[in-house]
Amino acid sequence: MSKLDEKLVIYADMLIKMGHKVDQDLLKGVTKACGPSIYNNDGETVSSSSESELETVKNNFIVKKLGEKNDATADKAIAKVVEDFGSENRHKYRAVFYYLLAKAYKKESQFK
Repeated sequence: MSKLDEKLVIYADMLIKMGHKVDQDLLKGVTKACGPSIYNNDGETVSSSSESELETVKNNFIVKKLGEKNDATADKAIAKVVEDFGSENRHKYRAVFYYLLAKAYKKESQFK
């Protein structure tokens, strides 16, 4: 099993535990779009308590990758994903975070 496949299993398990159905093609596409950051302990997760981290998610993923505006809708989408993970969850995996944002914006086709 490749390292990517190992990560996909972890991320799919996380989505299932969160109560989401897993679209494997979307998950794989989003995970690949994250690049090598998923293999770095710090880069693999999103710190929801860091405003600068959430701004990075907004600017680099929502605006640049999804082509959406940096506005109140983006803030609400991010807040919803953070809520889905739950405050007690310290492992907010970037690929899962981005997967949920892609679904929220109905931009799944960009990653398949």
